[in-house]
Amino acid sequence: MVSRTSGTTIQDIAQRANVSKSTVSRVLNDSAGVNQDKRAAVTRAMKAMGYQPSVLARSLAGGQSMTIGILTQNIGSPFYDTVAQGVIARLAGTGYSPIFVDGRWNESTEVEVVQALLDRKVDGLVLIGEVPESTFDEVRQQVPTIVVGRDLSDWKHCIFVDNRDIGYLATKHLIDAGHTEIAMIGGIEHHPDAKLRYQGYVQALRDAGIQPDPELYFCGNFSSQSGVMAIKSFLTRGKNFSAVFAANDAMAFGANLAFYRSGIRVPEDISIVGVDDQAESAFMTPPLTTVRQPAAEMGNLAAEALLKLIKGDSCELKTLPADLQIRESVARRR
Repeated sequence: MVSRTSGTTIQDIAQRANVSKSTVSRVLNDSAGVNQDKRAAVTRAMKAMGYQPSVLARSLAGGQSMTIGILTQNIGSPFYDTVAQGVIARLAGTGYSPIFVDGRWNESTEVEVVQALLDRKVDGLVLIGEVPESTFDEVRQQVPTIVVGRDLSDWKHCIFVDNRDIGYLATKHLIDAGHTEIAMIGGIEHHPDAKLRYQGYVQALRDAGIQPDPELYFCGNFSSQSGVMAIKSFLTRGKNFSAVFAANDAMAFGANLAFYRSGIRVPEDISIVGVDDQAESAFMTPPLTTVRQPAAEMGNLAAEALLKLIKGDSCELKTLPADLQIRESVARRR
């Protein structure tokens, strides 16, 4: 219940304050029903002896671990890391400490690490990204849970940006610049974000009267290397296109490098739009036009909502808007 660095015990404090050990315990646990004079005597005794209550012990005694479990699908991914930073910023000063685990884009790993968080008796969970439905159904019955970046029809505690809108917004920007042959570098095939961004891309083309060409779609994996591979594939197959929509900035960076190596100029010869507005996107040559997700705000709001749920209060979450950051990687079709 107290720091033990010099062997001080509850009995020592009780003797100095001239109270019982149970009274000291109740003061340490901030329990009701303690006479104010006795509470003051215990506080003075602890101060005189140079000891502070153990936050961990007090929280465990109160049935809480004062920890928040945070699952991210890929530690090191700029989007997921920025969401996590938003969570950390909101938890600062609340007494809650975050515990991070990484699913590494692997369903079995995600199940394993979420169980590890539950075994640690976390007071709540922030799940950033995709989680197996069966695991989620089990988890949400055990601890307060907020889902970030995913729209679950039967769970209202979600905060996300509509990924169809992201794909639509990026593609429409290229169409508005006069482009009709627009290639897309997609994300991991089974990933919900990748699927929805592709749907938005297709819808924007169809709304403009443009028939989507399956040959102008490359399934990447959200890495810069897959952006390079996509452009090599398009060029090797002799595909004609004047613009590229990459489903995240990392793949846009790779595409830009592949064009540079092939002597193709951006934006003079080809236009590129990415997604996420990574910090590096403003420093690409040329600076990248990209669809921004308010990742830090999503993390901040998720933590705020989770703290309310832990207290037993209700919370309301909303869909956040994406917005286009127009820079210099898109030019009008000549």
